[in-house]
Amino acid sequence: MTTRRDVFPLTGKRVLLRPLEADDFEAWSNVRLRSADWLVPWEARPLAGYPDPAIDQRSYLARCSARDRERQLETGYGCGIFIDNAFVGEININKIQRGPFQNAYVGYWIDKSMAGNGYMPEACALILRFAFETLELHRVQISIIPRNQPSRRVVEKLGLREEGIAQRYLEINGVWEDHVRYAMTSEEWNESSDQIVKEWLTR
Repeated sequence: MTTRRDVFPLTGKRVLLRPLEADDFEAWSNVRLRSADWLVPWEARPLAGYPDPAIDQRSYLARCSARDRERQLETGYGCGIFIDNAFVGEININKIQRGPFQNAYVGYWIDKSMAGNGYMPEACALILRFAFETLELHRVQISIIPRNQPSRRVVEKLGLREEGIAQRYLEINGVWEDHVRYAMTSEEWNESSDQIVKEWLTR
């Protein structure tokens, strides 16, 4: 019997999404360290006293194990983004909530050298299709710091609805930052999915 954990990899025109594994450490570390100046301003500050998984392989493996556990519990799905079998970034659907909410949150990042080529909208299109058609969620939310224009362009290309500003929403790199909230519901996906799939996922 196929389960939600068995659907990976997810494949688009150029992008493949799958869970990260132990053998991905060197490539993951290389991208994280090389793109640190591009990524760190938009990320939560690591907890004091904990090793950096980009440097410490055991910490990276613990991170992979945590993502595996989330998949087993069906509370989150973390994926590496691969192009021609090369690792270029990550996209995660997490904090999946069932009951009357049926909601989840999406976050993503990409290698600085690969940005601007349409890879991230394609990866997001794959995750949205997975969220609405496989997980059968009702709503997906993506929150972005207002001045992070590259990330905002990704969701705008896919037609996610802007819901407004959440003030001091998350602590990012040591500062409580406002975030623009973007969302899509299953009704909106049903209306726009044919166009999104045609533009971003059809070979």
